[in-house]
Amino acid sequence: MGLFGRKKKEQSNCCCNGSCTPQQMAQAETMKTAAGIKVLGSGCAKCNALEDAARAALAELGMDTAIDHVTDFAQIAAYGVMTTPALVVDGKVVSYGKVLNKDEAVALIRKARGLV
Repeated sequence: MGLFGRKKKEQSNCCCNGSCTPQQMAQAETMKTAAGIKVLGSGCAKCNALEDAARAALAELGMDTAIDHVTDFAQIAAYGVMTTPALVVDGKVVSYGKVLNKDEAVALIRKARGLV
């Protein structure tokens, strides 16, 4: 109800409420569709532990896939992740807000890549 001529605020489709540039949004969308394994987080001990577990899981599966550690919060928000650390497999967030052990990471990578 717009009393006294107040206009409603326009909602932004952007994850950062419109504070980013179109180039940043295009780059974030491109990064989301890239295949591979990504760990999203600030670089804290929990994020590094998740990255180590992901490396061990890839070694156990015999996959030679590079792991990217994304620390830019605009890119992390582009995935819809608000709680880190998060694990992304082939552009799909498979875990967030939790440090996985090696066995959990193996199961999630197998499921995401259709190796079950």
